[in-house]
Amino acid sequence: MSKPLRIGMIGYGFMGRAHSNGYKRVNDFFDLEYHPVLKAVAARDVAKAKDFADRWGYERVESDWKKIVAADDIDVIDICTPNNLHAEIALEAAKHGKAILCEKPLSMDAAEGEKMVIAVEKAGVPNMVWYNYRRIPAVTFAKQLIDSGKLGRIFHYRANFLQDWTISADLPQGGAALWRLDAKAAGSGVTGDLLAHCIDTALWLNGSVKNVTAMTETFVKQRKHQLTGKVEPVEIDDACAFLCHFQNGSLGLFESTRYARGHKALYTFEINGEHASIKWDLHDLHRLEWFDYRDEGPLRGWRSIHVTDGEHPYMSKWWVPGLAIGYEHSFVHQVADFLEAYAKKEQAHPTFRDALETQKVCDAVLKSASSGLWIDVSSV
Repeated sequence: MSKPLRIGMIGYGFMGRAHSNGYKRVNDFFDLEYHPVLKAVAARDVAKAKDFADRWGYERVESDWKKIVAADDIDVIDICTPNNLHAEIALEAAKHGKAILCEKPLSMDAAEGEKMVIAVEKAGVPNMVWYNYRRIPAVTFAKQLIDSGKLGRIFHYRANFLQDWTISADLPQGGAALWRLDAKAAGSGVTGDLLAHCIDTALWLNGSVKNVTAMTETFVKQRKHQLTGKVEPVEIDDACAFLCHFQNGSLGLFESTRYARGHKALYTFEINGEHASIKWDLHDLHRLEWFDYRDEGPLRGWRSIHVTDGEHPYMSKWWVPGLAIGYEHSFVHQVADFLEAYAKKEQAHPTFRDALETQKVCDAVLKSASSGLWIDVSSV
C-alpha cells in the first residue's frame, strides 16, 4: 500500500484546479510509493476557498497561510498565489522543512529567486516549479530525440506564445482575476507569464542562453485598477520579442503577446539542426512534426508523428495507441515525476535552481528592452 503525502495548497484559482486534478488522478494511472492527500487550502477569501475545498476534497480551509506552512500534518506546500507572494511563502516553508512546489515564474526577479534557491538548498527540502509543458509527451519525446543526437548540431530555436485576451482598453487591472496585469503582483507581463514557459522549454531542450536583445510594448497605457477604482498606469509588458545566442552557438527567436487577435494560447516551437528539424504546436499537442534530411530524396519531407504509442513518454500509463491525451495530463505527469523523485530522495526538475536560470533570462530580456542593449544573462 502506498504512503500518504499530505498537501497544503496556498491559493487556488485556475492553477489550483490544474494541480488538484493532478494530485487526484496520478495514482489511478501511475504505480507509486506515495499518494497525495489533499489536507488544506489557505486563501484570503475563505468562502471561495471553502467552495474550492469542497469541490476538490481538501479537508480544511485556513485564512492564514502560515498556519498551513507550520502544521504538523502537512508535508508539501503548493504555492498557487500571485507571483509577489511566492518568495515569502517559500522561505517560510523551507524554515519548516516542507517540500515546496511553486507556480511559475519562480519569483518577481532573479535577486528574489536567489534567496529562494539558497533557502531550499540550505534546508535540503524537495523543490520544484510547475513548468508543466515539459511533461507533454510530444515535448518530452523532442527532448529524447535531441539528446540522442539525431538532429546533429543545432542552428536555430524559435518559439512563440500568443494570446488575445487583454486587447480591450476597458479591461481593468489588478484584483483576484486580473493580477497578471498589475506589475506589483506579477512583476512583469507576457515575459514572466508566457515567455517564461517558452524559455524554460528552450533551456531544457537546447541548453543555456548566453545573451539577449529585446523589445517590449505596452499598448494600453492606463487601466482602472479593480482594488482602488482609480485609473493607473499599466506597468507590465503587453508584448515582447527577443533574439538570443545560446551557449551551444545556435540562434534563438522568441515572441509573445496578448494582442494577437484570434489566438487564445498559441504556443509553438521549432528547432532546426544539421540533420533534422522538429516543431510542435500546443493546439495539436499530441503531434510532433519531424523532418530528416537523411531520408531518401523522393520520400524526404515533413512527417507528423502521433505521440500516443506505448513507447512514447508517459503514454504506456494511459490508453491504447492512437487515443490522445491533453493539457491536464501534463500536471498528472509532473506530480508523478515529483512523487517518484520524492520516494528516491532525489529532486524532480525543474528545481528552484533550474527556474532561477529562466528568471535570469527574463530579467535580461526586460533589461535589454529598457536599455536597447545586448545583455549577457550572466550579468543579471
